[in-house]
Amino acid sequence: MLSSFEPRGTDPEDRVATNRSTTSHSTSKSPPSLFVVCGLGSVGQNCVAVLKEYGAAVNAIDATAPPDWEVPDLPAAIGSLLVGDCRKPEMLEQLGIRQCRAVLLLTNDERVNTEAAFAARLLNPTVRLIVRSSKHNLNHFLEESLGNFIAFEPTDLSASAFAFAALGSEIPGFFKLENQLLRVVKYQIQPGDRWCNRLEVRSVNTSARRVLCHTTGELEIDQFYAWEGDTTLTAGDTIVYVELTDRSVTSPHMPIDWSDRKSLLAEPAKRQQSRLWPQLLSWLRPSNWQRQAMRFWHSTEQYRARRVALICGTLTLVLLAIGTLLLHLEYPDVSFREALSASFSLLLGGYSDIFGGLNSDEASNTWSSQLLGVVLTLAGTAFVGVLYALLTEALLTSKFQFFKNRPPLPTQHHIVLIGLNKLGQRIVELLQELKQPVVGITPTAIDPSVLPHLPLLTGPIAEALAQAHLAQAKTAIIVWEDDLENLEIGLMVHAANPALELILRTQDQLFSNNVSRLFPYAQVLCAPAVSAEVFAAAAFGENVLSLFHLGNQTILVTEYQIAPGDTLHGFLLAEVAYGYGVAPVLHQAGSRQTPSLLPSEDVRLDVGDRLVVLATSESLQRIERRELAPPVWQVHIEKALTPDAIFEGANEISRISGYSLSASRHLMASLPAQLPTALYKQQAQRLVGRLRKVQVMAHIVPRQL
Repeated sequence: MLSSFEPRGTDPEDRVATNRSTTSHSTSKSPPSLFVVCGLGSVGQNCVAVLKEYGAAVNAIDATAPPDWEVPDLPAAIGSLLVGDCRKPEMLEQLGIRQCRAVLLLTNDERVNTEAAFAARLLNPTVRLIVRSSKHNLNHFLEESLGNFIAFEPTDLSASAFAFAALGSEIPGFFKLENQLLRVVKYQIQPGDRWCNRLEVRSVNTSARRVLCHTTGELEIDQFYAWEGDTTLTAGDTIVYVELTDRSVTSPHMPIDWSDRKSLLAEPAKRQQSRLWPQLLSWLRPSNWQRQAMRFWHSTEQYRARRVALICGTLTLVLLAIGTLLLHLEYPDVSFREALSASFSLLLGGYSDIFGGLNSDEASNTWSSQLLGVVLTLAGTAFVGVLYALLTEALLTSKFQFFKNRPPLPTQHHIVLIGLNKLGQRIVELLQELKQPVVGITPTAIDPSVLPHLPLLTGPIAEALAQAHLAQAKTAIIVWEDDLENLEIGLMVHAANPALELILRTQDQLFSNNVSRLFPYAQVLCAPAVSAEVFAAAAFGENVLSLFHLGNQTILVTEYQIAPGDTLHGFLLAEVAYGYGVAPVLHQAGSRQTPSLLPSEDVRLDVGDRLVVLATSESLQRIERRELAPPVWQVHIEKALTPDAIFEGANEISRISGYSLSASRHLMASLPAQLPTALYKQQAQRLVGRLRKVQVMAHIVPRQL
């Protein structure tokens, strides 16, 4: 793992820090900073660019000289650029394989990547191997066999970014930790909300919710994990938070008050009853019947046989009732049971025998009875024919799977995905896992076994778009390999519905930047660039579990393991969070302890701990360069209002600031005084809030340099 922090050098319990250095001075040997990139396609070039942003030295190799460079001035950023076979030991030797920190094997040929991984491991037993591969079983085997090995598939990495973008700006992302789903919510405070003009930003934090960003007014989120804790939420403010959830993701809603979750889940019976009668009255209205009938009629548009069966069945039941009634009225000596039996027999085609079975001498002598018999026989014959057709279709579908009907097209609040290539199929799978209604559009028919539960439109794109109910859709995703084709289709979609959320795939980062400036209504995601951020982060030792987009930033869900000699040891989570701008979302103290989701900031990291954070690429770069932001706030403690407050105040100071307990007690015994330890602003504000609750008056002041 990346050694991100420097040793504190003192026992945390006895440490009395009046000042913290912002510069690290590791006593251990720093890991090599050379990285080797094999394969200079779109993903490889973007990886080189990201690695250079980290300040790393990069050597690269490709089988042929790249015909064009998608990233400007990239050749000048590469130390040694070779043309040759990366599987050959002599080529790896020229690239500095024995002195490099990680090798990124990113060619389009997975066999070449695997063979190059074996060759690299023989030359350098400790080098980190980052491999582009979709062979999950083989990757697991290689991870166990080669060690220090991790594999990614670019399609899977970028698909999650597209899927989360499609959910809308209110829900930028989801990820799973310890079988618990966490979601990221972006919410704009509305007038009358229970948070509006009532809560400070830090009060939004609970055991199941953690603030990530906050902006006032119409400002866009431009920084991750940036917020002022003492700011009161007002109408128009935008707040982004991560929360534990077990709710449906089909629609965003007002933030959940998890502190009162039981009362939310256990709704009072009176409230349920108050809602029942209006719903019942609304359902009984004739207009509602008509609306439901039309909805059902349109929903069966793709199932014409079933529509015919519905019509025939309804007509047959009506004729059965009419026939029974007429036979009984015309022949009073015939009972209802006999009349029903006669009508049913007519519907089954028993015209020649039916009237002879009735206990009436005049049963077959009137023209009306004969006409009724003919009508019933013809209707019954049609119904039986349709019934046989449906049974045959069901048999073939269920037993042989020759023909399988796809679901009907959703008519509102759905996502339209144009392009069912590998990336498009993966996006559909993710969206369906999140219970999102999706419509696929492709110019040619696909295998019925591929995404069988996906409503599908085939044929010319323009005609398919006209049938996709764009006016009622919420998002359109366009993921063809051709950037210009995606742009052309995007313009067509925007013309059909200017209010529709539009997401475009590109292969070129420069092209993406230009399109984003020209078409601000569209989210333009460069798939190779998204994947490259994960590959580059993995090269430094981070285990990237997932990712999502927040504005123009890619947020990486990154896992750390605290190893012996690691400079993470001894830091509070608050120091990690505010010093590097990362959001801790999981902490596990040792491998045998139960992991804690959204852990307390007062936890001190130790060897063997596991930590998962949300971080931007810039945050990881700061960690790599050991650029810890300095704490510049101090807490001035005025007085304790009660004798017990002295004791409780010392405990709060020690817990939140990391100041030793003995020194904290001495400080509380000599008030007024100022806490010598400098804190981050959110940390200091939280300490002041806790002190006030135990009846200790305090406030924060800027640190005097």
